[in-house]
Amino acid sequence: MARPSRYPLELRRRAVRMVAEVRDDYPNETAALQAVSDKLGIGSRETLRNWVKQHEIDAGTRPGTTTEESAQLKALKKENAELKRANEILKAAASFFAAELDRPHTRS
Repeated sequence: MARPSRYPLELRRRAVRMVAEVRDDYPNETAALQAVSDKLGIGSRETLRNWVKQHEIDAGTRPGTTTEESAQLKALKKENAELKRANEILKAAASFFAAELDRPHTRS
């Protein structure tokens, strides 16, 4: 299970908005990311870069897997694993009962 983020969702949204607002004030995006991460106390500008990238993907301005699609994939993978386990249990039960039927029974 993934560890919960140490940064609240509202801080993430605010940071992404700030980067969009100040991007033109700096010579490149890296400088803008560094300035905003320093201002908000975000540990790494790469963390902020990932938030901005994911926001762009979710907004449809950048190709990639959206947050919603990732959640759906995760849920489907979990369901798939559960169904595989259930299938294994059913196969084991079926072979057990088939073996019971094949054994000769003696009646007294």
